[in-house]
Amino acid sequence: MAVAVVKSRALNGMDAPEVVVEAHLANGLPAFTLVGLPETEVKEARDRVRAAIQNARFEFPARRITVNLAPADLPKESGRFDLPIALAILAASGQIPADKFRQAEFAGELALTGELRPVRGALAMALATRKAGRLLVLPAASAGEAALASGVETLGATSLLEVCAWLAGQGALLEPLSDPVPAAPDYPDFVDVKGQASTKRALEVAAAGGHSVLMAGPPGTGKSMLAARFPGILPAMSEDEALEAAAVASLNGGFRLEHWRRRPFRAPHHTASAVALVGGGGNPRPGEISLAHHGVLFLDELPEFSRQVLEVLREPLETGHITISRAARQADFPARFQLVAAMNPCPCGYLGHPTQACRDTPDQIARYRGRISGPLLDRIDIQISVPALTQDELMQAGAGEPSAAVRERVQAARDRQMARQGKPNAALGTQEIDRHCTLDAAGEALLKQAIARLNLSARAYHRVLKLARSVTDLSGSDVISTAHLAEAIQYRRQAA
Repeated sequence: MAVAVVKSRALNGMDAPEVVVEAHLANGLPAFTLVGLPETEVKEARDRVRAAIQNARFEFPARRITVNLAPADLPKESGRFDLPIALAILAASGQIPADKFRQAEFAGELALTGELRPVRGALAMALATRKAGRLLVLPAASAGEAALASGVETLGATSLLEVCAWLAGQGALLEPLSDPVPAAPDYPDFVDVKGQASTKRALEVAAAGGHSVLMAGPPGTGKSMLAARFPGILPAMSEDEALEAAAVASLNGGFRLEHWRRRPFRAPHHTASAVALVGGGGNPRPGEISLAHHGVLFLDELPEFSRQVLEVLREPLETGHITISRAARQADFPARFQLVAAMNPCPCGYLGHPTQACRDTPDQIARYRGRISGPLLDRIDIQISVPALTQDELMQAGAGEPSAAVRERVQAARDRQMARQGKPNAALGTQEIDRHCTLDAAGEALLKQAIARLNLSARAYHRVLKLARSVTDLSGSDVISTAHLAEAIQYRRQAA
């Protein structure tokens, strides 16, 4: 035939829209034209495809070749279209059968030797292919990732020749395992942290309810150590959570099968830009907040981040997603992360230190703390001080409680939340708070005093109730007591 049609997938945010690859061979001087809004790496497919076809011992047609990538108004990027372009050319020239093209989709980057290289977004493509009811043929290095999506048949190949043999009925393709065995978590353990019992308790409450945390304290008090160990006490990921987190990581090519069902932990440097944090680019890609989806985003030295960078966190902290809008494109990314931030109490870091004097003036301290806006602080559920340990306290402190023991309590509390309301306490809406976070008369009186003395906003009022619900769930109780509410209020006092 002179025309062949092969199905593939592009990437547009978390979506993988269908792309139809059409190859037409006509008489005339030999030429290879690629149309359909291809970007530079797609245009370069002409040279890769020609070399791969020849090195696979096929004949590259000495005719006028036109390849169209439809729809024409969808930008096409990356080398994922190499394999479908090569197959369309070979089918149009009659060198391979096209019988299986209707039931399959193809994606893969070709080496000059004809070998297949992995592509980004394999999991997103698999989820879209499942809706279309077709099977998906990918490079072997990407097929295992795509197989995580249940309900779609995924096949892996190592070369163009192997795919052609399968199309001709003369060979089989690899069927990857759909349920990989994850490696044991290798997070650092809480047992390494001496002392700081109150901070550990606050992190336990945060893990149980999915709350954000700000730790303030002098240098060397263990803030970074505690943050690095925080993912180790989080509850196990559900199937849906693991799939969503893997799909986001796949968009940047950063997913590994050995990380399956492991909570993401992202810790960008304070020189990161706003785009690096929320995502963007001509072809929008996820930023750090999306790569931390269902995991932890750790911002160390919080006041050292640009004010503009920090302000972009306000919306995703509330909504759990981010929309990247550009003149020609728009992309939505999930961003349901737990923020763990750390800061010093003052520029020199020693305000309130038991042995070292602070050398900063009140005006310097106020300017330093003023780098974090009130609206952002209001969205951080837990704000605690991490005090410096004295020499005697440090030497007398024994080994801390293992992360596994803390995680058992956190998992039990999270299970109570999922059974009661189907979501963590941090994600409760206003009506759900009224339903699940009721107080008795004594609790209401205590909360009124706290609102007056701490000047809590309406948002802070609701966050205190959600915190109290998490403290109650950790205790195994169904009723929020005055003690539970008092602990929650203590966590809302601004760290100093």
